[in-house]
Amino acid sequence: MKKLALVTGSYRGLGLETVKQLLELEYEVILTSRSKVKAKEALASLEHFGKYLHFHELDVADQASVDACFAWVQSSFGRLDVLVNNAGINYDTWHNAIDADLQEVAQTMDANFMGAWRTAKAAIPLMKAYGYGRIVNVSSGAGAITEMAGGTPGYSASKAAMNVLTIKLATDLSGTGILVNSVCPGWVRTDMGGDAAPRSVEEGAQGIVWAATLPDSSPSGGFFRDGNRVEW
Repeated sequence: MKKLALVTGSYRGLGLETVKQLLELEYEVILTSRSKVKAKEALASLEHFGKYLHFHELDVADQASVDACFAWVQSSFGRLDVLVNNAGINYDTWHNAIDADLQEVAQTMDANFMGAWRTAKAAIPLMKAYGYGRIVNVSSGAGAITEMAGGTPGYSASKAAMNVLTIKLATDLSGTGILVNSVCPGWVRTDMGGDAAPRSVEEGAQGIVWAATLPDSSPSGGFFRDGNRVEW
């Protein structure tokens, strides 16, 4: 039986490339976005994978949407092996902490941090039932305390909080067969990263896929870039 993965925010960029690379590794994959209209082009580009590619609408900032998506996973498959929390918004380079729009910051935290928490909570029972799971939180160097400077206060805070979530979940799930890790894909040429970024989406997704496919003896509760541990 093929392992089943769900990737949030996966109709473009890193998420879409992660879906593609997992399909190439013979995983069954659920591509998600807030609407099927947005995902239409992505699904068409991967249609040659046939029955192993699935789609469901998912807005990680909406608990009802999360509940509906994972209820569908339960009824359709009865399990989930891999969750990649890729959905993210608002690289707020135009803000500093002293003048940030706090409502905007709250929205960023809700999507990037609470969204990952919502989906992880929904996925864990589907993983625990089979004693296996991989949760990958797509984080950023912007959320690393050791690398942090000024700027992007909302985005940085959301990714730092995501890293805390990784540690908490990994600790709670120790011994269950479920591994939880954060991954920094690096500065990647996406709509968020911009054209000046040095890394391709293919390169950025490789580290995510590495964490999604770790063998059982692998670490949990870490922060990695290109398969190498980095400081929080």
